[in-house]
Amino acid sequence: MGRYVYKCSGYIYWYPMVVDNRRKERGRYLAGLRGFVNKIGDNLYRIKSASGNGEYVVKGEQGKWVCECPDSTYRKQKCKHIFAAEFSIKLKEQIKKEIIIQPINVQDCLFCHSSYLKKFGIRHNKSGNIQRFICGSCSRTFSINLGFEKMKHNPQAVTTAIQLYFSGESLRNTQKSIRLLGVLVSHQTIYNWIEKYVHLMQKYVEKLKPNVGDIWRADELWLKVKGDMKYLFALMDDETRYLIAQEVADTKFIHEARNLFRKGKEAVSKTPARLITDGLPAYHDAFNKEFRTRNNPAEHISTIRLSGDMNNNKMERFNGEVRDREKVMRNLKKKDTPILDGYQIYHNFIREHQGLNNKTPAEMCGVMIEGDNKWKTLIENAARNHL
Repeated sequence: MGRYVYKCSGYIYWYPMVVDNRRKERGRYLAGLRGFVNKIGDNLYRIKSASGNGEYVVKGEQGKWVCECPDSTYRKQKCKHIFAAEFSIKLKEQIKKEIIIQPINVQDCLFCHSSYLKKFGIRHNKSGNIQRFICGSCSRTFSINLGFEKMKHNPQAVTTAIQLYFSGESLRNTQKSIRLLGVLVSHQTIYNWIEKYVHLMQKYVEKLKPNVGDIWRADELWLKVKGDMKYLFALMDDETRYLIAQEVADTKFIHEARNLFRKGKEAVSKTPARLITDGLPAYHDAFNKEFRTRNNPAEHISTIRLSGDMNNNKMERFNGEVRDREKVMRNLKKKDTPILDGYQIYHNFIREHQGLNNKTPAEMCGVMIEGDNKWKTLIENAARNHL
C-alpha cells in the first residue's frame, strides 16, 4: 500500500494511503451491479463507470491487469475497474454449481435405489447377452440396457450412427459406415433412431439449468423446409456459446421473436444484462417486452459491426454449422424436424469447440457429462429420469 506525503513547517508526515481500500470497495460495488461488468473476450472486460455514463476496457496481460481509465493509465494505480473485474471472476466461481451427469452403473436399484441387488438371469438378443437384476427391496427386475430396451442392436451401434450423422454424414453414408461394424440396417432405421433418442434426450436436457453468462446474442438464418423458405431464429450465450433456444418461423420481418426470448428465459431461469442482435425490428420489440424491466434495465445493442466486440461472429459461426448440415440433407423435410433439436444437443453437449479450449458449451456452463460415450450417458440418464 502506498503512502501520502504531507509537508508542514519543515516537517514531513507520512500516513497510510486509504485510497486503495476505497477503490477496492468501489470495485466490489461495481461487480455486484447487474450489467456493469461484461466479459467480451479471454481476460478482456468492458466495465461501466460508477456514474453509468461511460465504460472502460480492462485487459489481462502477462499476469497483470491494465485499464483505460486515468488511474491505471497515468497514475499506474490499481483502479476500481480492475478490482471489479477480479471480484466478478471470484463471484462467478463461488456461485457456479457443477451438474455432473455420470454413466449409469448397476450399484443400486433404478426404482427404489436400494443396494440389495441380485443377478436374475441373462437376457439373450441379437445384440448380445444382457445381465438382468432383481431388487430385494421392491422386487422389481431390470437390466443395464437402460434406454436401449427392445433394441435389436447394441448401444454402441446406435450411438455411433447418431454421432456420424450429426458430425456431418448423410443417412446413407452413415448406413454404409456402421455396416463396417456388422450393423445391417436401412437409412430409415437410422432416422428412426435419431427421432426416438433426440425426443428422449430433449426432455431431459430441458430440465438442466446451465450457468450461462449475462451477454446473449440472437440471429436468424434462412433455410428450406420441403422447398419453402423458412427462418431459424436462435439465441446463444456469448461467453460459453451455449445455444439457449431456437425456433423456426415462416417469415423474417413480421415474426414475433418474443416467444424465442421467453423460451430462453425458461431454459436458463434468468435474463441477460446485454443482448446483441442485428437491426431487425422484431428483436427490439421482443427485448422491451421480455428482458427490459424496471428492476432489470438491460441493454440492447442492435448496431453490430464486422469487427470489434459488437460483431455477431459467434452466431454466424453457428449459422455456418447449420448451413453445412442442411446442405448434406438437401433441405429439411418438415418444420418440426428432430434434426434441429438433435443438432442443438450435439452443439451444446457433444461437440468440442476450439474457441472454448476444446471444451463443450455445456462444460463451460458447469454441466459435465462423464464417460467415453457421452451420447450413451445422456440416453441412459434421460431414460432413468423418464422412469
